[in-house]
Amino acid sequence: MKKKNEVVAAINVGSDFLRMSIAQLHSDGTLRILEDTSLPNNIGKDTFTTRRISPKTINETCIRLKSFAKLMKDYEVKVYRAIATSGLHEADNRDYIIEQIRLIAGIHVEIVNNLQERFLIYKALRNYLNEVDHIDLADSIIANITSGGVEVSMYAADGLKFTEHLKLGPLRLREVLSSLEAKTISFPRIMEEYIESKIYLLKPKLKKMPIKKFICLGGSLSILLQITKMEQQAYISKESFDNLYFQVRDLSSDQMIEAFNITLAEAELLLPTILIIHSLLSRTKAKGIHAPMITNRQGILYGLIDSLHEIQRKTNDANDIISSVWYLAEKYGVDEKHAAYVEKMSIELFEKTWKYHKLGDQEKLYLQVAAILHDSGNYVSLSEHSNHSSDIIRSQSILGFSDKELELIANIAKYHTTTMIPTYLDQSYYVLSHTEKILVSKLSSILKIAESMDISHKQKISDFEILSSSDDELHLHLISNKDIILEK
Repeated sequence: MKKKNEVVAAINVGSDFLRMSIAQLHSDGTLRILEDTSLPNNIGKDTFTTRRISPKTINETCIRLKSFAKLMKDYEVKVYRAIATSGLHEADNRDYIIEQIRLIAGIHVEIVNNLQERFLIYKALRNYLNEVDHIDLADSIIANITSGGVEVSMYAADGLKFTEHLKLGPLRLREVLSSLEAKTISFPRIMEEYIESKIYLLKPKLKKMPIKKFICLGGSLSILLQITKMEQQAYISKESFDNLYFQVRDLSSDQMIEAFNITLAEAELLLPTILIIHSLLSRTKAKGIHAPMITNRQGILYGLIDSLHEIQRKTNDANDIISSVWYLAEKYGVDEKHAAYVEKMSIELFEKTWKYHKLGDQEKLYLQVAAILHDSGNYVSLSEHSNHSSDIIRSQSILGFSDKELELIANIAKYHTTTMIPTYLDQSYYVLSHTEKILVSKLSSILKIAESMDISHKQKISDFEILSSSDDELHLHLISNKDIILEK
């Protein structure tokens, strides 16, 4: 049994820093930070230039993480979660490094994709906005600026509408364009042109949605707050930001160091950070920038609380995921009434047959996503649409899911028709582990029944009951006042 006030740790193996937060968790869903610590590293610099992390950087990283392990031991931490983000995720030799960290530092590191990191950030952000700033996310844009990329999400009144990852992080920009800096006197303009070329997919969406609130996240925001002397308010007016934008565009790194009393590393990242924010902010109606200093480590800590206690945040997290999935369904022309009905029936079947499958909330979420997107393949072709649905899901960026989880959901959706049955001849099913094969088979069976209940796309069945007639049979009693011979 878990202790109510357990001390836990969250570690982020980032592109430019190793960071750890040690906190005491409380059963009411709150936490108290006991210690925050960070150490620099060159993971991102190596990855973004050569796609491989050097032996020197590997050794330094392991030694520094070993000091984290010692600190956790001092605090008697038994539960922790350590993640690695884009710097390690994109390195060709990442698996060797993860193993070296395990052997030398004794820390098991989980490589997360951009979607999973974004999910952690939003978990922490939602808690902050509800408890501190009391900001509603409706009509807002969230730009999470990390060293290697920018995660952009847009919220409407009914929830998360769009989320996208752009490989535009300040450190990545510096490394990619560094060879051009000495060849031009207009390096800021070159950098702006590069940024504009990468955000072209966002432009129509930004234009379409009435964005009134701009929320910016990331460690680099602390420098902006420091320069504008807005650390306490965590808010920068558009006027103040525009003044800083025009000032920084005309300064060299050395001049920034002198003008703002910052380090060389901070100065080199200041220009690309400001240019990225300006490109996004200028396309909104926001009057300023909300800059709460939220970290993915806080998201990890809140996730650890959620795993120990029944907290409402779980529902909010799932709602964000489902809202973004419905955005994808609309994008691929899914029949909304049919998909919503199949989703509803799938969930009811899952809950009413729980004693037979005994799966949990996360697996129910997989089923729900597969139900919403099961017919998305019709966008490609009406012939063999289930295969196309599977391919579409596999290629999407769905908030909060790992690459492996997307593969599971793709397989669940693939087998929703009466003609498709999981088989070892199917490579996408064959490569799954035994446990994953059973999971896909169970959930696709539920989805197959839910789909059959609306084969006419007219939602004729109002309810159903599960009747058990023997140990190896389940009978469904369908409730309807219409002719349902096709569904039967």
